[in-house]
Amino acid sequence: MLRHIARRLGSLHGQQIFNGLKGISPDQLLSKEIHRHLQSSLETISPISTTSLWPFSSQPRDFSQPNSSWSPEMRKVYDDYIGLCDTDSENGEKQKGPWRKLPSYNRSIKYATAGIHLSKLIQAKARLFTRNVKDQGATFEYVVFVNKEEKRCVCVFQAGHLLEGAPGHVHGGAIATIIDTVTGTLAGFLSGPIMTANLNIDYRSPMPLGSVVLIHSALDRIERKKTYITCKVTSTDESKLYTEATALFVSIGVGHLFGSRN
Repeated sequence: MLRHIARRLGSLHGQQIFNGLKGISPDQLLSKEIHRHLQSSLETISPISTTSLWPFSSQPRDFSQPNSSWSPEMRKVYDDYIGLCDTDSENGEKQKGPWRKLPSYNRSIKYATAGIHLSKLIQAKARLFTRNVKDQGATFEYVVFVNKEEKRCVCVFQAGHLLEGAPGHVHGGAIATIIDTVTGTLAGFLSGPIMTANLNIDYRSPMPLGSVVLIHSALDRIERKKTYITCKVTSTDESKLYTEATALFVSIGVGHLFGSRN
């Protein structure tokens, strides 16, 4: 199986990766340890820049960039958080702030390290649920900022017209989807590959369709393979509480994704 992946990656790059992965079982593939090995291997043979536990390249389209469907409120909050990503030092030079904007693609695996090849092996037509509609502003418009030191993130979310539930309001399933997406993003950033095990949601107030909200997620605790996240959804000025949630994610090995395909 690994040799097959190596061939798909190309004779030079693939063989170097294969040599470093000999003896590794599928269940171990893409564990945090193996991810670090892949990352270091690829950094020596290609120009792709990667970051630990978030191994995307900077070349593909980032769907969380501002577009014409964003309301002035959405753009203002975005700009406020972008300002927290870079700060001015005493000598006037830019330096990294406590926040970081995370990219968002229509398929994560395609833009992971060497993933453009792997995506051809694993359901090539698949797309991320929240990024599968081409019409900008129609469904999920969102961008996530993470604070690594504080182990929390904030998502700026604008609900499009195709997410209607009760007339004029966002469907509860759409709210659950974006909560799962954001809490899972934080859990994955902190713990590596994960899957949702439990999601508890309390809907406090109806969310108007087209409104811009903040989704605040924070690490509660990590217990071995379990990562617990708390979440609340508020208005942008945080005066209105729409939803509260808790989520449990379990760290996984994803070697089964790379099994033999007939």
